[in-house]
Amino acid sequence: DRLARGQAAAFEPAQPLAENGVLTRPEPGDGAVVPVVFYRALVQAGDVAPVRALTAALTAQGLRPLPVFLKSLKDAGSRAFLAETFAAYPPAAIVNFTAFSASKPGQSTDESPFGVDAPVIQAVLSGGSFEAWETGTQGLGPRDLAMNVVLPEVDGRILSRAISFKSAGEPSPATECAVVRHQPVSDRVAWVAELAASWARLRAVETGARRVALVLANYPNKDSRIANGVGLDAPASTTVLLQAMADAGYDVGTAPSEPKALMDLLLTGPTNLDPTRQSASTLHLSAADYDAFFSALDPEVQAAINDRWGAPAADPFWDGQGFHLALHRFGRVLIGIQPQRGYHLDIEGTYHDPDLVPPHGYLAFYAAVRAQADAVIHVGKHGNLEWLPGKALALSERCFPDAVLGPMPQLYPFIVNDPGEGSQAKRRTAAVVVDHLTPPLTRAGLYGDLALLEADVDEYFDAAGLHPARAKLLAGDIVEKVYDFGLAGDLGLAEDEGEAAVLSKLDGFLCDLKDLQIRDGLHIFGCAPTGVQHRDLALALARPGFDDVASYIDALAQAEGFSGASLLALDPGSALSAATDPSRRTVSDHIEALERQAQAILDGEMTAPDAACEAVFAQIRAVIFPLIAQSTAREIEATLTGLSGRFIPPGPSGAPTRRRLDVLPTGRNFYSVDTRSVPTQAAWRLGWKSAGLLVERFAQDNGDWPRRMLLSCWGTANMRTGGEDIAQAMALLGVKPQWDATSARVTGFEVLPMDVLNRPRVDVTLRISGFFRDAFPGLMDLFDAAVKAVAALDESERDNPLAHRVQAETARLTNSGLDAADAARQASFRVFGSKPGAYGAGLQALIDSGAWEDPAKLAEAFLGWSSYAYGQRVAGRAAGEALRGQLKAVEAVIHNQDNREHDILDSDDYYQFEGGAFAAIRHLSGQSPKAYHNDHSQPERVQIRSLSEEMSRIVRGRASNPKWIKGVMRHGYKGAFEMAATLDYLFAFAATTDAVSPDHFQALYDATLAQDGVRDFMAEHNPDALKDMAARFLEAIRRGFWTPRSNTAGAALTDWSTGGTDAWR
Repeated sequence: DRLARGQAAAFEPAQPLAENGVLTRPEPGDGAVVPVVFYRALVQAGDVAPVRALTAALTAQGLRPLPVFLKSLKDAGSRAFLAETFAAYPPAAIVNFTAFSASKPGQSTDESPFGVDAPVIQAVLSGGSFEAWETGTQGLGPRDLAMNVVLPEVDGRILSRAISFKSAGEPSPATECAVVRHQPVSDRVAWVAELAASWARLRAVETGARRVALVLANYPNKDSRIANGVGLDAPASTTVLLQAMADAGYDVGTAPSEPKALMDLLLTGPTNLDPTRQSASTLHLSAADYDAFFSALDPEVQAAINDRWGAPAADPFWDGQGFHLALHRFGRVLIGIQPQRGYHLDIEGTYHDPDLVPPHGYLAFYAAVRAQADAVIHVGKHGNLEWLPGKALALSERCFPDAVLGPMPQLYPFIVNDPGEGSQAKRRTAAVVVDHLTPPLTRAGLYGDLALLEADVDEYFDAAGLHPARAKLLAGDIVEKVYDFGLAGDLGLAEDEGEAAVLSKLDGFLCDLKDLQIRDGLHIFGCAPTGVQHRDLALALARPGFDDVASYIDALAQAEGFSGASLLALDPGSALSAATDPSRRTVSDHIEALERQAQAILDGEMTAPDAACEAVFAQIRAVIFPLIAQSTAREIEATLTGLSGRFIPPGPSGAPTRRRLDVLPTGRNFYSVDTRSVPTQAAWRLGWKSAGLLVERFAQDNGDWPRRMLLSCWGTANMRTGGEDIAQAMALLGVKPQWDATSARVTGFEVLPMDVLNRPRVDVTLRISGFFRDAFPGLMDLFDAAVKAVAALDESERDNPLAHRVQAETARLTNSGLDAADAARQASFRVFGSKPGAYGAGLQALIDSGAWEDPAKLAEAFLGWSSYAYGQRVAGRAAGEALRGQLKAVEAVIHNQDNREHDILDSDDYYQFEGGAFAAIRHLSGQSPKAYHNDHSQPERVQIRSLSEEMSRIVRGRASNPKWIKGVMRHGYKGAFEMAATLDYLFAFAATTDAVSPDHFQALYDATLAQDGVRDFMAEHNPDALKDMAARFLEAIRRGFWTPRSNTAGAALTDWSTGGTDAWR
């Protein structure tokens, strides 16, 4: 024990210390037992101050701490010791100090490596200094990030806070030097103790007495866009959760049991758009209660809010006596609308402010949640809490997520294919993710005019060999229809395009379009898709093949005598010479026929053509069907498990349609990748391939090699793919990662010689997302080092434009009076992102509000939010001039998409990054750059497309497709929400790029508001969405993006935008 107290044991006979042991036993009493698990090495070093501090803080919370030291969680003897100890002292929760993970990534288990069904809270003993943490924005260094955050998530641990930092104490007479020890930080220790107490309390409270808050996101600030949840029908999911809770014994009072009733109720009370509405079920927070909450916050937090927003009485939710909240009570359940962060309150004054602090009404909402709930569920990806200003990790009391939510148990239903944004909630707000299935998926097919054109094209090719005169007539008719149907822009037709070229482009376009994977409705949490949606989802998951099972497309093709390359790897529009059926003229035709055959086999309408095919479909039924069923059952089960204060098992994350069946079943607390292994060798192979195809496409389009490109890098995509974006960027530069042969971790890079590249290097600038900055600091350093290495090469300007630009810029800056070293450093900046502690690209508030007239304002917003440089020893340095200099010379904007489970009209992120960069470059240079949106969804068939080509595919294949519209109409309010959101994102791309044509607006209008059935649906389920869509179409007309073909459309839209039901008929 003297060793544990740090006494001078060096002067006494050495005392043996067991490999595993208990520092002190819990005191007798009624308090819940909370073990504190830490390394034996801390006892040996007498470095247990954090343990002592935490045990004292746990005791102060009424808990009985059990400090346990061990050799390693990977050691069998240590695990056996924990099992024996925990059997004697059953834990209500565990606080863990050990690093790494006991489980292996990809190892599927429902058991905690700690051997008990209790939440495990990861507290970090940082290897950094207190001063660096306190003054910095990252929170933890790359080593701590990997050891104490990323790998522990594999075990399903809940990341809390860093509670100690390394510090050299007073010089020791025994060692004649200052011994570096862990020094605990009292308020962070208290925070972790309170979080443990909250989870223990949740476990102890009887089910019927537990208080739970369900919070629905709302952005943008519209009543038509409440209950945001990507891929999720959040209103229906909320009512399913409420019913499951009621069945489990929770007191949900008279909470709405149907989605429409829920949304009708929320819209009768205060919303972010109209805080003045009142209803009988809404909560009120008194001025005194708010003052007590606010005055307990850190003084710097208080000052920041008051300085920006003034007194609480200035807040829109203030009613003279306190705050009237968008929060409703039913029994012991609260249901609320998450407040807006504040951009909508002062667009002009805040659009340039990336680290805007939330207003008083925001804090009042969460003050009520914290006071009146034992746990909170944020329903669906994603809200805004985890994106508030503050450190990336290891938050302090001055970080706004910490100040707002505090140490409160939080569950977060989150789509399984988004590890990045889910990790943000896990790491900044101590959330426990309960991942859920993607929406049902299907093939787009062709419809309406597109289906007619396909029939005409097939007839033309049938006639071409036998009846040339008829083929000539058909060709002329087809070309005329292409222009009449508004498809000329989609096909990229020149004014003098001949008939043969038009027919070829049309044929390829239709073949590609009908095989596009789109969503068929939305996922409802805890509910498996049924019927056609279930079958088509199973086929989408099986299509690329899984485990050792071949793609059913390939199996069916082989049964018909095809051999060689997979049909899925071929160009859909290419002729299939081996085809014997004249109706299967192209690869796409053949795939379509095989898809219909697969559907019939799974529907039981026909048998598989041979034993090999039967084996494939048997595996689909035996493996994929159960995974879908298990997923939905586990989603509810895991949520109820978490609400009872128990352990939710971990699982991997990723896009399941990209041969990632390991991410199923859902209903798990997902984890991401080991950042030290990114980019992986598989990611490098794809990135190298994509880079080669990209430069070839650019050269074809422009007659020369690319010199300078800007690439968007998102943290989520790099987690999903193992770093394909950064691998592509390195390949463009002409550098290759190096890996450790044993661990496969990245150790550095090598510069590839010109004879390997066989093309000039490309000067690549990265615009990273805020989460990429937080999650991949090592990758930023790696890329920065690669840039500097390439800049130092002695190569010609044609072969190495980066080196010559860095040299020229260094000389310019030096001549302007800058220090030579600093000039060289600034000249080499190629990684740019948001201000430290901030997130986003700055366009959303402007687009949503319409508070811009000149596109230059959008460009300047992007530039202002992107002008911080990152890299080696550069952690968010203001570098607006450097960014402008780079972008002015950029020739192409690049974005990669790694799966087809979503698209560019699904999220504001696409237009903010791609569109924002495009607008900024056009603003600075006076010329529109090229824009490429590359498709990595099939690694065996990487596609390089222009942004315009991708836009055409999504508008025609999904957004205006009756199949997609019918699918979302099954979801009431949220279905109308999805249609309105799609139009908003199309409009934003029109505002920022040249990728949207008037015909795209026409297509959406014809498919939605021009249809009586769609308008009637929206009027019934989400009339605000109907008004918003009409207003957005009118704005497109006003800004010159669209001229409707119908002379009456403008008047109709004006009527619809103003409301009355009569106007909608």
